[in-house]
Amino acid sequence: MQSKVDVAVMIGSGVPACLRATGQSVCWVVLLNGERRGTAFSSRDEAEECRAAWLAQLNAESPDSLH
Repeated sequence: MQSKVDVAVMIGSGVPACLRATGQSVCWVVLLNGERRGTAFSSRDEAEECRAAWLAQLNAESPDSLH
């Protein structure tokens, strides 16, 4: 089965309290097959770096994949 890795945005009450306390009203998270993995990120760039790491790890685990 091919895994799907996405970045999603969370707004308002979905933002963890530690980020809301610093004034952030949005954050980004990485989803693996629709389930949140890891922490919330304060920037989309950070979340995209994490997504890239997940993709690299998944591709390394299935070297016979066509990706």
